[in-house]
Amino acid sequence: MAGGYTGKILMVDLSKGEFRTEEPGDEVYQKFLAGYGLGAKVIFDKQMGGVDPLGEDAILGFTAGILTGTGALFSGRYMVVGKSPLTGGWGDANSGGSFGPEIKKTGFDGIFFRGKSEKPVYLLIDGDKIELRDAGKVWGKDVIETEEIIWEELGDKGYKVAAIGPSGEKLSLISGIVNDKGRVAARSGLGAVMGSKKLKALVLRGNKKVTVHDREKIVELSKKFSKRIEPVKIKFGMGGILGVFGKLLRFLPHTRMEPALWGLALKKYGTCGVLSLLSESGDTPTKNFKGVGYLDFPVNEHSSKISDDRVIKYEQKKFHCMNCPIGCGGIISVKEGPYPLEESHKPEYETLASFGTLCLNDDLYGILKLNDICNRAGLDTISTGVTVAFALECYEQGIITKADTDGIELNWGDSSAILKLTEKIINREGIGDILADGVKVAAQKLGKGSEKFAMHAGGQEIPMHDPRFDIGYAAAYEVEPTPGRHTIASLLWQELMQVERKFKEAKRPAAISGRKDRYRFDNKGKGHALNTIYVQVANGAGLCIFGLEVGGNVPIFEWLNAATGWSFSSEDYLQIGERIETIRHSFNVREGIKPRDFKMADRATGHPPLEKGPVGGVTLDMETLGKNFYKEFDWNYENGLPTRERLEKLGLKEVIEALYS
Repeated sequence: MAGGYTGKILMVDLSKGEFRTEEPGDEVYQKFLAGYGLGAKVIFDKQMGGVDPLGEDAILGFTAGILTGTGALFSGRYMVVGKSPLTGGWGDANSGGSFGPEIKKTGFDGIFFRGKSEKPVYLLIDGDKIELRDAGKVWGKDVIETEEIIWEELGDKGYKVAAIGPSGEKLSLISGIVNDKGRVAARSGLGAVMGSKKLKALVLRGNKKVTVHDREKIVELSKKFSKRIEPVKIKFGMGGILGVFGKLLRFLPHTRMEPALWGLALKKYGTCGVLSLLSESGDTPTKNFKGVGYLDFPVNEHSSKISDDRVIKYEQKKFHCMNCPIGCGGIISVKEGPYPLEESHKPEYETLASFGTLCLNDDLYGILKLNDICNRAGLDTISTGVTVAFALECYEQGIITKADTDGIELNWGDSSAILKLTEKIINREGIGDILADGVKVAAQKLGKGSEKFAMHAGGQEIPMHDPRFDIGYAAAYEVEPTPGRHTIASLLWQELMQVERKFKEAKRPAAISGRKDRYRFDNKGKGHALNTIYVQVANGAGLCIFGLEVGGNVPIFEWLNAATGWSFSSEDYLQIGERIETIRHSFNVREGIKPRDFKMADRATGHPPLEKGPVGGVTLDMETLGKNFYKEFDWNYENGLPTRERLEKLGLKEVIEALYS
């Protein structure tokens, strides 16, 4: 067996309380890597089509990447995989922190669950001991309480814990899984899958060493890369400068983004540093996608209050995921204001935007509290913020009334009302019971034309990068196997990841491009396809996408070869990435999902277009974007079916049997 992976997965039957170790074989890793490539292969093979994602036959997996635990930079991610109860198709989510490497240290590349426990349990792997333990003490507790109670029970704080909070227990379709007290595998609603199985947590303390083929080479590559990405140290705040730059971007031609600049911002602030910049430039959606940032939430009066220096004022220390030289996370403490917080994780850009700009809310104290309660409950802050904005507009239109909200007036920008509504969502109390499953389900239950205000793609709430601003995001939101996701591909990601330096088929983005070039819909398919293939490899390796963005030409293939002993070329990895993408997509085809089932909300695609602002007058040609992307993979745009010839080329016999028999 090669290095970099353990070659073993653990299958847990919660109904029977049984464990079984399996060895996928070297060929599986060579074809799918690990991470969600391995997860997709295992679940595609072992789970029949059409199962209830919240039923006994559904499989939920936790997987580490091939580079996880090897010492390669940015390799601290793990992935949660399964059928999404939110979209009805393939679901995955990933998180950083310290949990991913611990999976590998247990001796497994993945831990998979099927069945349902009769009572709440948690899985404990302690060295060679594997057992299901009673979780009655922690059922109903938030994730921080859960972690601390389990540590006390086991007598050691060295155990790594990934748990669901009350929202996952209550099967909220916008719930995720939390580790390190605030790092969340948030998307796809997989917290509800975990809750449906009465599985409260995974608790791991491994004693196995992660073996690699050539450790010296990994260290050499990491040192060289670390020197290249070390940004200039900035001791003064850049917040005001970023806000001004955001204004300028509205008038200047688009200039290709350089990785070093993004690395500088991440090192100084984390993602919270760009809120005012992106709001002013037009990237951040405003007022449930019907507003304009610089008009409805201008930097001087509003967006600057929840961005950059205002946020890190409360940062006590940086938070680094394992093997990360950037440290974009942070631990905050808030002593003053209406919602003191002793210790909490710093909010990300997506959280600040979804609860802030999208809701016209500039109360930083309130958003810090919202971030904290969502993390504790295990809620996806993107989906929750979008759902709250949906409710605000429904209230504005008279679809939701004070009688529905138990007297809460849901006005734009009312931080107290937003907080109270979010608490109702967490507790599934009153109107919160309707909203706890996201905007698509809520609109179906409310009716009265509310679907016009439900900003989702295929059931998943749209992230905080306006698809009308970067049409690369637009394509990703509709055509990827997991819709409504901003962490796969975009025009910006192509620039920062320098995909052209990884695959010869890719073209370097123009240094300067005008509006006409950016809004050409007929020539984006190849770039998007190569971008997503590259990210598939990264997710199979267990790398953070920020690592791909701040370093440009990341030595990911060299790391993988050094870890495993393989001698794969960039073309080999190109095919691996396509294979991972294709089996995830084929999972959806087997579920009966058609391309148009992931259609975005009309408003988000400019139907009708905004009258003002950076995306004023923009109407997206989603059909052209979709057809050109599907063409790159030989997928049928009517039914999603990959051609038999392309599947044979990729060696996906299992997919041919499933889709063509």
